[in-house]
Amino acid sequence: MKHSRGLARFGILVPFTNTNLEPDMYLLRPDGVSLHFARMGGYDQDEIPDAEQMHGLGAANLEEPLRLLQGVRPEVILYGCTSATLTHGFAFDRTLAARIKAECGAETVTAAGAIVFALRSLRAKNIGFASPYVPAINDLAVSFLTEAGIHTVNRSEVASTLDNYGQGTIGPQAVFELGRAADHPKADAIVLSCTDMRSVEVIDQLEQALGKPIVTSNQAMMYQARHIMGIANSVHGYGRLLQTTASDRPDTSHEMPSQNSLP
Repeated sequence: MKHSRGLARFGILVPFTNTNLEPDMYLLRPDGVSLHFARMGGYDQDEIPDAEQMHGLGAANLEEPLRLLQGVRPEVILYGCTSATLTHGFAFDRTLAARIKAECGAETVTAAGAIVFALRSLRAKNIGFASPYVPAINDLAVSFLTEAGIHTVNRSEVASTLDNYGQGTIGPQAVFELGRAADHPKADAIVLSCTDMRSVEVIDQLEQALGKPIVTSNQAMMYQARHIMGIANSVHGYGRLLQTTASDRPDTSHEMPSQNSLP
């Protein structure tokens, strides 16, 4: 299938050990959107990606990767690590997005903020949460979502402590089971958090099994970036979220301050 270009350019910041964000975004991209990637560091590839390591990534200097991305003049920049801002908190996430926009002049989406945006669009206030993170990061993720007015009614975790490469090698069937374990009768949606987890491949399967929407980090970023650009092209095969139109508006009953405005 041939794809056109010229509708929009998305610049994407990728943690340097991440192997799944790029292929996922090519699966999720609407026709007419071109994707441009730059790697970012700020953490030790040989250490466990715990709260300290991800906190360091969130605070890392982005000057060089942003300079390289600016070379293609993207309309939207996507910050492609969820746990990096989950570990800093909700206010930090919004401030980081605002700072990137101020420096680059491009609209900015963060993975964690996009999950919140997607859940609001789906009117989901109670969720099940699943990730490959260590438990301490999951604790911080639940707190982050609580600050955004989203209640976590259940969560599931991997049985072992995974390194930076282990998170990316979890197979789709294991991700499916992780997501199913996060379900709860009171959950309006299930969140699969982590830009390096192979969640995109099981979204439709999980939605069919659970009868509720699935939100993943990469899917949510693409959804919000598309929304910002007013792109109405739906993408099928990766959940009901991407089948909604760009004119749909999120629930504002517990309004989140704009990601692109300083708190």
